[in-house]
Amino acid sequence: MNVPQGRRSSTFTRLLRHGFTDPSAAERLLDSAELSPVRADPVLLDALGATADPDQALLGLVRLLEAQPERTARRELLDTLTAAKPLRDRLLGVLGASAALGDHLARHPGDWHALVMYEPEDLHPGVEEFERGLAEAVDPVSLRVAYRRCLLSIAARDVCGTTDVAETAAELADLATATLRAALAIARAAAPEDAALCRLAVIAMGKCGGHELNYVSDVDVIFVGEAANGADEGKALQAATRLASHLMRICSETTVEGTIWPVDANLRPEGRNGPLVRTLSSHLAYYQRWAKTWEFQALLKARPVAGDLELGEAYVATLAPLVWQAAERENFVPDVQKMRRRVVANIPVAEIERELKLGPGGLRDVEFAVQLLQLVHGRSDTTLRSGTTLDALKALAAGGYVGRADAAQLDEAYRFLRSMEHRIQLHRLRRTHLVPEDEADLRRIGRSLGLRTEPVTELHRAWRRHGSVVRRLHEKLFYRPLLDAVAQLAPGETRLSADAARERLVALGYADPAAALRHLEALASGVTRKAAIQRTLLPVLLGWFADSADPDAGLLGFRQVSDALGKTPWYLRLLRDEGAAAQNLARVLSAGRLAPDLLMRAPEAVALLGDPSGLEPRDRSHLEQEILAAVGRADDGEQAVTAARGVRRRELFRTAAADIVASYGTEESPAEADAGALVDRVGDAVSDLTAATIAGALRAVVRDSWGDELPTRFAVIGMGRFGGHELGYGSDADVVFVHEPRDGVDEREAAEAANTVVAEMRRLLQLPSLDPPLLIDADLRPEGKSGPLVRTLKSYEAYYRRWSLVWESQALLRAEQVAGDEDLGRRFIELIDPLRFPAEGLGEDAVREIRRLKARMESERLPRGADRTLHTKLGRGGLSDVEWTVQLLQLRHGWAEPGLRTTRTREALAAACAAELISSEYAAILDDAWVLATRVRNAVMLVRGRAGDTFPSDGRELAAVGRYLGFGPGPTRREPHIGQSGDMLDHYRRTTRRARAVVEELFYGA
Repeated sequence: MNVPQGRRSSTFTRLLRHGFTDPSAAERLLDSAELSPVRADPVLLDALGATADPDQALLGLVRLLEAQPERTARRELLDTLTAAKPLRDRLLGVLGASAALGDHLARHPGDWHALVMYEPEDLHPGVEEFERGLAEAVDPVSLRVAYRRCLLSIAARDVCGTTDVAETAAELADLATATLRAALAIARAAAPEDAALCRLAVIAMGKCGGHELNYVSDVDVIFVGEAANGADEGKALQAATRLASHLMRICSETTVEGTIWPVDANLRPEGRNGPLVRTLSSHLAYYQRWAKTWEFQALLKARPVAGDLELGEAYVATLAPLVWQAAERENFVPDVQKMRRRVVANIPVAEIERELKLGPGGLRDVEFAVQLLQLVHGRSDTTLRSGTTLDALKALAAGGYVGRADAAQLDEAYRFLRSMEHRIQLHRLRRTHLVPEDEADLRRIGRSLGLRTEPVTELHRAWRRHGSVVRRLHEKLFYRPLLDAVAQLAPGETRLSADAARERLVALGYADPAAALRHLEALASGVTRKAAIQRTLLPVLLGWFADSADPDAGLLGFRQVSDALGKTPWYLRLLRDEGAAAQNLARVLSAGRLAPDLLMRAPEAVALLGDPSGLEPRDRSHLEQEILAAVGRADDGEQAVTAARGVRRRELFRTAAADIVASYGTEESPAEADAGALVDRVGDAVSDLTAATIAGALRAVVRDSWGDELPTRFAVIGMGRFGGHELGYGSDADVVFVHEPRDGVDEREAAEAANTVVAEMRRLLQLPSLDPPLLIDADLRPEGKSGPLVRTLKSYEAYYRRWSLVWESQALLRAEQVAGDEDLGRRFIELIDPLRFPAEGLGEDAVREIRRLKARMESERLPRGADRTLHTKLGRGGLSDVEWTVQLLQLRHGWAEPGLRTTRTREALAAACAAELISSEYAAILDDAWVLATRVRNAVMLVRGRAGDTFPSDGRELAAVGRYLGFGPGPTRREPHIGQSGDMLDHYRRTTRRARAVVEELFYGA
């Protein structure tokens, strides 16, 4: 048919205006013979323009007309379409939203009649109505056809706005219930002898059980079976298993009419490895003894839907008490949160930004938060025991367990995200939760949700906004009402009761909920701006505290810091505006005693936590410059050393805070994966800080008694871990002192001056004060405790020439000048180099002596009662084993291998490997053990506030050590490889056992 150009242009423009994206193709379809009777009807074009995808709707309509078996049927459809607005809106709405249902109508052209009915019961059908719709299905194929016919009516009400998203999800669940019943009837008809032997109940789980099913979703079920009519239980269970398996196949298998949905029974006890059907008593025994936390969480939605409903009700009634006791389980909240993190971690990186259900800010965040609150408070409040997310959220808000505003925002966000999910799945009737990338798909989804001006842009904007709301609220949802329970609320506002608040705090892991509530009341009560900011901060902080091993300590520490700095204008502003500062503070306060103790002595150091570079270690030159400047401003030696110790305290806090944050990780950056790097960072920072502090104390003592110049040159030589840049938080500073009288100065006067300096330095650095003491240990000097504290360089030379023992050569491997006269220190190092790196290496007698000393130390110095497998210093495969092995290599080969001439253990080990003195495998085993043992010592000091060489015996302290080492949940860890303290100890024993085997071979020659 030839159409005048003017008319074509006019039609083309009208089609564009009505939302068609391919007007040329639409014109051809409108000119087809099937539509000739209504071609000029403006009502049709307006109705097509109101659909999600006018092009798709028009094509689907033409296909449906073409499929009509005869002209009269086609005429009936067109007449009804033009005369009846309800049918027109329903039919075209479905065709525009769902290509899959358009395909179904093309295959079954008479099914459009299912959309004609518009009776009151048709508006909100239930299980009975759907059962009538499926009644004629006698096999899997006819069941699929009938199912799709029922689905047509649900989709029509959905896209036309007759039902909202929650009502649509409930209808889909009711249709699934009717379908499961029909499938079970077909299975029973196929095997009547099996049906006679057993009682079989089908329990819906997940979204079907919760009355909130998607268009295309696995239908999660659990089967319960019992013997019928006195039948043998074993045979009855076999019969029930055959019926259940047949039911699953009927729904899941692909036929000429496609599939309905997969029936998934993997939520049953033992999952895929467990029997498909169990008796009620078998289910009960499993849940009482073996079930994990997530399995009780899943039972929240359990609902009998098919088969023997009396048995199904008995199943739910029997297990319900266990569900509501789940929150009393140890580590309940961490277990639930860990499961959520595992789900997120398993999303492919390329998909996480498009994941509508499982990604951050997605549907699962709302569902997990609501379920967590239900399990905690549903024990005492039965109004919360709903399997439907939105109903449960409403009940939580009504009971004061969730703030009303938060609940309203989450309700709106959840409805929007579920609507998006429905529209995505409806198009092809495929199970997916990924937001498509194709612009045409996004345009159709946006238009179906009523976004017509700029559908794609508006859809993205709304999606991001609602996702942001969910991300912001899903954690706070759990914590904010705790504040409302103690804060002054507006009249009429429902608040969390004191009992409910204590209940929630116990579930979070707080050991003293009454004290926690007092802290919250002190922090958040009142109408001041300070209290208002605290109420904003605390919901998030409470979550971070709960993520630690000692939430009580974290909250107490935060109150103490807030009391000290609350009137300082920058403090709360820092925590409110710098997200990293608040999280860093929460980590530091709840990780143990050392860092909070350091912070409490100078709370203003909290400012370091908000500065992007605030946790970076400062190099030795800058530290020494600051300390010497502070010493120079002091009035006397005691004030000067006090100032130096104040700098040391602040820098120890900086180092500890950086270590904790890097070990735990934050929401913005993951935990440091390289444990060796963490150890090196702490060792360098503490060693440099110790050297700078000693330099400052030396300057202070000299200036106080002698002015600018001491009568003797004086140098401090670092030994042991100090010289090796491997100091931990609890390490003493091992040193030796060397002096050299200045020209014209009497040796006695010089020696007295040097000894006075040493005594005064040690006294001032240990004076009781708010600052931690710095203990100086000079026991590695010649003759040990029996020898003089200070020697001249010539005295050292004479002693080493005549009396030096092999253990002293070994100790000198770590010697490094750290303070005082640099030239004197350099000459001392030159003096000892031939001793520690002897030409041609150690003789066999010296090697045997070192081995004898090591064996003696192992048998005599290990504390009585200590577990040899867990002592980090002297135990099997611990620090001593690794260090003596490395030092023996240095003594034997350092003369020939320059790389071995280092004071650092890990550096020397790497050099030995590079020189092929040790295999890379053995080097890695020794390095792993040394790093792990060093981190354990650091962790013990951080957690307990005092040094120790063994794991703590207190369970909470042991868990805190585990968290520091990465053995537990954390905010950004992918999946922690081990989560229990026992596993941590096993890991330590395994690592050090391997190291000991290497030591036996390399050190003892076994």
